[in-house]
Amino acid sequence: MTNDPLAPLLDLPGVADAFAEARARVDAALRHRALRRHGGQVAAEVGLRAAVASAALEEHRHDLSEVRAGTVTDPVVQGALRVSEALGGLVDLWPRAPRQVLARLHMLAARGSVAEPALGRLTSGAERIDALAGLVAGNERTPPLLLAAIVHAELLTLRPFAGPAGVVARAAARLTLVSRGFDARGLVGVEEGHLAREPEYVGSAGAYATGTPDGVRSWLKHYAAAVAEGADEIVRIGDEVLSPAAG
Repeated sequence: MTNDPLAPLLDLPGVADAFAEARARVDAALRHRALRRHGGQVAAEVGLRAAVASAALEEHRHDLSEVRAGTVTDPVVQGALRVSEALGGLVDLWPRAPRQVLARLHMLAARGSVAEPALGRLTSGAERIDALAGLVAGNERTPPLLLAAIVHAELLTLRPFAGPAGVVARAAARLTLVSRGFDARGLVGVEEGHLAREPEYVGSAGAYATGTPDGVRSWLKHYAAAVAEGADEIVRIGDEVLSPAAG
């Protein structure tokens, strides 16, 4: 059996503990009683908020209520919404054809933001994208949270597509968590976790890009914290869903 090439990253100081805390927070959130009868409603709200957060991280910031009302025409927001809506249909394809899925995500995210001929086409980093695709395809060895964090960081570092490449990076990481069963129902809005810790998100992504052990550790700890924040958002949304009945 081939060894997991990413396994040594779990030995970086504090990473394993941060991942364990994130797993525990997700497990606790997924036991929320709102998910028993209102799981679809919670999932839809998570998807909306995650899309708005992902667009905000591309500096396209809009009020959630305005996006919900359908009054925001910003193409990056619309692209993030398209991506969020499409994720469920790409889960099975992601571990089989990651390059194809990345192109599809970019076409969804960047339509209206970049010229048509650029949609789905790499602008840089082809060799590292090939390596990343090889890491994703059929990989049942790397723990899901670790693989998702690396997928996100690599795509964020490379920004291999024109326009809102960060939307693609965050979506690919979410697909990894869902396809590998960490978040099988797609309820953890990690994007909101990144936005809630935005200075840390930007700083740790930059640290990862240096390639140093400390830089990678900084990113992995941030990613775990963002997942934990996303889990807490499930609880908040669940409480909101139940509050009318409670009242």
